[in-house]
Amino acid sequence: MPLPHSPAAERNRVPILVHLQALLPPTGRALEIASGTGQHAAHFAAALPGWTWQPTDADDALFGAIAGWSREAGARNVLPPRRLDVRDAAWPSDDGPRFDTPFDLVFAANLLHISPWEGCAGLMLGAARHLSPGGLLVTYGPYLEDDVPTAPSNLAFDADLRARNPAWGLRRLADVANEAGRAGLAPRERHAMPANNLLLVFDRV
Repeated sequence: MPLPHSPAAERNRVPILVHLQALLPPTGRALEIASGTGQHAAHFAAALPGWTWQPTDADDALFGAIAGWSREAGARNVLPPRRLDVRDAAWPSDDGPRFDTPFDLVFAANLLHISPWEGCAGLMLGAARHLSPGGLLVTYGPYLEDDVPTAPSNLAFDADLRARNPAWGLRRLADVANEAGRAGLAPRERHAMPANNLLLVFDRV
């Protein structure tokens, strides 16, 4: 039976990996938020063999797909997925052990625009709790920037998201940075990506 497949993850995994390889040391521990189908986890972990990759998602119905893509990629450094809702005060959200060992990377792709706004604060606070002293939070997705014209495709995407769920929508980069600051994180790098997306890097203030 074919594994669930995300065309977007297939398209963006290569350009995202290029930046991760430039940012990250040879070894470390990564926590992926909202792993979805697991295509990112499999691709990144296979290309970063010195890293241990912890996938998570709020929907445990996806856990079979996450494990399946990792098997297909031969990525033995991917841990069993855990259930995690970023809004929870303790991570992960299941009944298993908490994340007690810090992570060197917290990675979240295409999360903030398809979750309520309080998910942004949850992501920032959780990353601040679980990052190692020199760790990085990396997010990927579309954003609204006050000083940059928004692409028509992103405006249409934002309207579609809000029609589907009023709590969803593209987030202003300034608002995201403000939530990061409240949690003790600050923007470090901004990288323009294909299809009018951004890869953002945050570290501790």
